[in-house]
Amino acid sequence: MSTTLKTDRATQTASVEASSDLQEIIQETLALTTRLFIQLQRRPTTLVAGIVQPVMWLVLFGALFQNAPAGFLGNDVSYGQFLGAGVIVFTAFSGALNAGLPVMFDREFGFLNRLLVAPLASRFSIVMASAIYITILSFLQTLAIVAMSALLGTGLPGVGGLAIVAMIVLLLVIGVTALSLGLAFSLPGHIELIAAIFVTNLPLLFASTALAPLSFMPGWLAWIASLNPMSYAIESIRYLYLHSEWAWSSVVMNAPFGQVTMAGALGTLVGFCGVAVLLIQPALKRSLS
Repeated sequence: MSTTLKTDRATQTASVEASSDLQEIIQETLALTTRLFIQLQRRPTTLVAGIVQPVMWLVLFGALFQNAPAGFLGNDVSYGQFLGAGVIVFTAFSGALNAGLPVMFDREFGFLNRLLVAPLASRFSIVMASAIYITILSFLQTLAIVAMSALLGTGLPGVGGLAIVAMIVLLLVIGVTALSLGLAFSLPGHIELIAAIFVTNLPLLFASTALAPLSFMPGWLAWIASLNPMSYAIESIRYLYLHSEWAWSSVVMNAPFGQVTMAGALGTLVGFCGVAVLLIQPALKRSLS
């Protein structure tokens, strides 16, 4: 009887300690996330530029290609309608790619070392705070682009379609944020990180279906674009914008290796997200241990 009571008390104590640790991790993550938003409040031009730039892309690129040859994008599809999905994804991608910069600057200014010697319940709250911060910014930018696209006449997906758009943006942001944070903990300084961002950003944009369909590309570029995770996000969102009815079996992309369905595209993004998170684990453990 006494053995049973001791076991129950030990179980209750462990449960209370686990609950207390979880609360501390949540508090730490919220505090570090709040710090990032305070920095944003002091430099609001970061958010303003992040919203104004994609809106300019919508307006200027839409005007630039409004006289594209008939049938270039299919029947009854304007370039503005075609471009909207690309701008949404590229904006989220670019923002997530910059996620490692605040961490890198914290490393260089010594603030990260102060956090590492502080009695944190979990040092991974540092990473979680950066991920939450970038995710919220990406959704704010996405809302602005969706609203502007609607004003420009591209329409809106239904409620279910908007939920899928949000899921796609979330998966892409988490995956790219993970890679950016991994680079921030692996590279020696912000110069190298900025160079990696510049080398990655525009090539992945042009090697995707953001600005042109696969059918318009030369064969070798179509293959690269078909392997680019951005293309899976873009084509899924584009299908939701251009079709009022959709299903998981709907074909969203005719890749050189075969047809890609909505379910296949989302599965690819989930896989990309999972692989990215796994890839950065050694760098995080080495830097945060």
